[in-house]
Amino acid sequence: MATDYPRDMVGYGAAPPFADWPGGVRLALNIVFNLEEGSEYSVPDGDGFSETGLTEIRASTYPLGSRDFAAESLFEYGGRVGFWRLHRLVQERGMTATMFACALALERNPAIARAVVEAGYDVCCHGWRWIEHYKLTEAEEREHIRRAIDSLTRTVGQRPLGWYCRTGPSANTRRLIAEEGGFLYDSDSYADELPFWVLVDGRPRLVVPYSLTTNDGLFTRGSIGTADQWFGYLKDSFDMLYAEGATTPRLMSVGLHMRLVGHPGRAMALARFLDHVRGFPDVWVARRIDIARHWIQRHPYRP
Repeated sequence: MATDYPRDMVGYGAAPPFADWPGGVRLALNIVFNLEEGSEYSVPDGDGFSETGLTEIRASTYPLGSRDFAAESLFEYGGRVGFWRLHRLVQERGMTATMFACALALERNPAIARAVVEAGYDVCCHGWRWIEHYKLTEAEEREHIRRAIDSLTRTVGQRPLGWYCRTGPSANTRRLIAEEGGFLYDSDSYADELPFWVLVDGRPRLVVPYSLTTNDGLFTRGSIGTADQWFGYLKDSFDMLYAEGATTPRLMSVGLHMRLVGHPGRAMALARFLDHVRGFPDVWVARRIDIARHWIQRHPYRP
């Protein structure tokens, strides 16, 4: 049997580490706002077509080179309306969130950038634009990373410390962000319910895993169609993790897109879920950077 298989199918196995979250809580909950609107593929940005990903339009029927104004407006809704509704729901409950922000999207919406800074949300870099990094050459990807860092530093006043790609990383992504040297973690994995360490060119890198299951993208995949269904799924996920947290505290990520759950009939599910969470004392609603820093301090890399 080959011994150089490049994937880790074992992880923590039956003996995950005791997370030891602050205050001894059972569960760390990270609410993620994905801000992509204004950075997606578009004709005005020279891409030759209009993006329809994670919208009500399955695929644009417009010919290449023509603007699909309906698709564009679905993205515009996220920045014009969706963010502000979700932001209000979180703020009214005294909670916090992490922004998975594409740099160009945040640059093009300075009002949201100001709100992010005022609320104290941390910004995890979601790339320069909402595009697939695995389609870029190594040189192009390195340049995109540089542009994203420069842009976010100008927009919110500090460089991003976390990284997360659209769809998934390229074969070069993790090495390139390690090469850049300023990121504390990446979230380009769905492989676990606790942070974990990987080696990149022999050096440890922290991964704070994300989730596509407790994620409103389910609305566009036909898995769910109503707020009741999504609330039920989020609640059941939370309740299971909370119960397990009596002995094995875990991390739960809830992924939100401004143009999806920002709509009123879906946002009700988020409101109900956040109210459900407030009924439990042993939960840490945390920013992603705080989770990463906790793990680095309490669970440093060990060979």
